[in-house]
Amino acid sequence: MTTRQSGGGRPPRKQVRLAARLPGVDGTTLRSGPRSRGPIDFRSFEQFARTAERGLFDFLLLAEGPEGPGEHRGRTDDLDAVGRPEPITVLNALAAVTDRLGLAAAVDATFNEPYELARRLASLDHLSAGRAAWHVVTTSDTSDTSGPSDTFDAPGAENVRRGGFPDHADRYSRAAEFVRTARALWDSWAPDATPRRFEHRGRHFTIEGEFTVPRCPQGRPVVIQAGDSDEGREFAAAVADVVFTWHGTPEASSLLYADVKARLAAHGRAPDELTIMPGITVVLGDTDAEAQERAAALRGQQISPRTAILALERVWGRDLSAYDPDGPLPGIDPAPERVLVQGQGQGQGRGRGRVRDPLAVAAEWRALSEAKGLSIRETVIETTGRQTLVGTPSGIAAALDVWVQTDAADGFVLVPHPDPGGLDDFVDQVVPLLQERGAFRTEYAGATLRSHLGLPEPVGRSGKVDP
Repeated sequence: MTTRQSGGGRPPRKQVRLAARLPGVDGTTLRSGPRSRGPIDFRSFEQFARTAERGLFDFLLLAEGPEGPGEHRGRTDDLDAVGRPEPITVLNALAAVTDRLGLAAAVDATFNEPYELARRLASLDHLSAGRAAWHVVTTSDTSDTSGPSDTFDAPGAENVRRGGFPDHADRYSRAAEFVRTARALWDSWAPDATPRRFEHRGRHFTIEGEFTVPRCPQGRPVVIQAGDSDEGREFAAAVADVVFTWHGTPEASSLLYADVKARLAAHGRAPDELTIMPGITVVLGDTDAEAQERAAALRGQQISPRTAILALERVWGRDLSAYDPDGPLPGIDPAPERVLVQGQGQGQGRGRGRVRDPLAVAAEWRALSEAKGLSIRETVIETTGRQTLVGTPSGIAAALDVWVQTDAADGFVLVPHPDPGGLDDFVDQVVPLLQERGAFRTEYAGATLRSHLGLPEPVGRSGKVDP
C-alpha cells in the first residue's frame, strides 16, 4: 500500500521503501575492509542486518540458488565467494539479533515442495514475530535459450535436476500453483487455533493431511517476485506482494511499473497491493568527481583479468584463455551456436542470464574497444558495470525521491559493493537526507514486515487453494 507522509509543513509525500540484498555468490559485492569475513561467517550477516535495521529498512534479502560460484568451461570466476550458506537457516539466526527488519529468503519453486517450504517459512515468521518473506525463484533448462532471460538461478540447476527441467511456461505454472498451495496451507488453521484437514489435487501437486505449524503472525509471509518476462509480470500481478526488478534507469523502470500495475485489475487487485522495487547499486563521494573516481575503482576490482577472459568467452563461445586481458579483442567472430552464459540484465559478464545475439554483442564490444582504444579487460569493465547511481549523498537522495514521486518505483533494493561496510555510508549519509525530505520513515510504525510495507494481514480462508 502506498504510504504518504507530511513533514515540516510540506505536502504529503509518497514514502520510499528500502531493502538490502546480499547476493552471496557473484562479483557485485566485494568483501573488503577490516570487518570483512568469510561468506559463511555469521558475523558478516549480523553486521549487514544490524546496519539495515539501523537504517529502518523494510527488509533484508538473502539470495539463494543451487549453484556454486560462477563457472565457465571448467574455470571458476576468481572473485566469486565460495561457501554460501542456506538462507532460511541464516535468517532464523538473524531473527534473534534483530527486532524490526524484515527477513526475506530466495527459495526456488522448481526444486522444492509446497508443504515443506511452507513449514520452513511459517517457522521463520513465528521465530521473527512476523517478519518473514519469500522471494520466489524459478528455474528452467539451462540449455534452453529460447525463453526470456529471467532465470536467475539456472546455472546450478544440474545440482538438483529430477530427470529433466520444466520448460519456461511450465516453471511459472508450477510456481503459481506452488504459491497458491503454500498460502492455502498457511490459511488452513481455524480461527480457534486448531488445524483443519488440507487437500489439494492440481497439475503439479497432490497433497492432503494437516499443516503442522499454527497460523503465523503475518497470516502469510510476504511474497517477492523478480521475473521480467511477460509470464513473470503476469505471475507477479497474480500473486506477489513485492516485485524486485533490475531496471536501472527511471525510464525503463517507469515502463515496467505502469505495465505491472495495470495488470493487477485483472486479478482483482488494487495498484497499492503491489510494491515495485528496482535493484540498484550506489557509489557515494563528497563530490561528483570523487564518486566517479570511486566507481571506476570498484569496477576495476569487480573485473579481474581472469574474469574479463571468462566474460569474453561467454560472448564468443570459444576458448580464449590464451588471449592477454590487457590486449585487444579477438579478431575472430563468436561461435555461431547459442551461448549459455552467466550474465545479468544489461551486462554480459557476470551474474546470470543469456547472451541472445552473441554476434551483435561482439560487434558492440569491438566498436567500443576501437573507439576508445580499450583492452579486453577495459572493454568488459565498460560494458558490464553495475553501478546505478554515482554521486553525492544529496544528489543520490534527490534522485531516489524523484523515482518514487514520479511512479518509476515504490522503493529500492540496494546491492552494496563492499561488504560488510558498503551499506553503512548509505545509511549514515543518504537515509537522513531522505528523512529531511519527508520521503522516508523516522521510526518503524509497526512490528511486522507487512506493517512496514503497508500490506494488510490476509484473511484466512479455509485451507482451500485459490483457483
